[in-house]
Amino acid sequence: MDSMTDVFEEHRTVLMGVAYRMLGRVADAEDVVQDAWLRWSTVDRGEVREPRAYLVRVTTRLAIDRLRHLQSRRESYVGPWLPEPYVTDFGAKVPDTAERAVLAESVSLAVLVVLESLSPLERAVFVLREAFGFPFAEIAQTLERSEAAVRQLAGRARKHVEDGTPRYEVDPVERRDLTERFLAAATEGDLDGLMSLLAPDVTLVGDSGGKSKAPLRVIESADKVGRFVQGAVRKGFADGGVAEFRFLEVNGAEALLVTVDGKPDSVLQLEVADGRVQRVFIVRNPDKLVSFGSE
Repeated sequence: MDSMTDVFEEHRTVLMGVAYRMLGRVADAEDVVQDAWLRWSTVDRGEVREPRAYLVRVTTRLAIDRLRHLQSRRESYVGPWLPEPYVTDFGAKVPDTAERAVLAESVSLAVLVVLESLSPLERAVFVLREAFGFPFAEIAQTLERSEAAVRQLAGRARKHVEDGTPRYEVDPVERRDLTERFLAAATEGDLDGLMSLLAPDVTLVGDSGGKSKAPLRVIESADKVGRFVQGAVRKGFADGGVAEFRFLEVNGAEALLVTVDGKPDSVLQLEVADGRVQRVFIVRNPDKLVSFGSE
């Protein structure tokens, strides 16, 4: 059993990565990985030639089953849906710049939102191929489909993601600088300063699930986004709570964790290009901030 545990732990990071990209929710991904462990702990090891391939196959199939169940639940979700923020540390764990860029993009909030519109099989193929580089033959075996069918699924998924995701060459230093200036302008009530940071066609997506205050529709244009942010910060401080802000890497990019009286209130992340903020993501659904309680 110790040996089986060691093997499983060796591949846990990959399994969690697959499950989270498939499901967009940390708790669901952890449940899937736990189910994969239960199956691994009872399997006849003599029948498993390649533990990594076997574990990825089991995790992927479990994630597909759970995703089909979740999709029906998300149809009744209140307001815009965003993935649960997932703390990453690719800069420290993945030294290769090219590999780090691929992993960061595949787990970005923008890409995961687009993946929501794919079928479970298309999503599985995209995750296994684009994020982890699995061969088509191995993916075909995992999904019990022909290699030709998997290639077709991969082509459709890749095109859908490329069409739905803006391609920005983001400098991490520029993102950090813009986020700091955005925070300063918002907390100081500097609407002109805030507006100067926003692209004319900027959008703001807020996810509350109907359980906290957040816009129920996507807000568009610099004027509307700027005024919403200024008003939201002013009302938030008027409630009398003590707000604190901390930078951390979320979904492969720098983000801002906001706590009020020590409790997680929201996670904010900016998409930037050409020196301006293109999109603002704000997650305020308390169910999606549970993992930040010990941050």
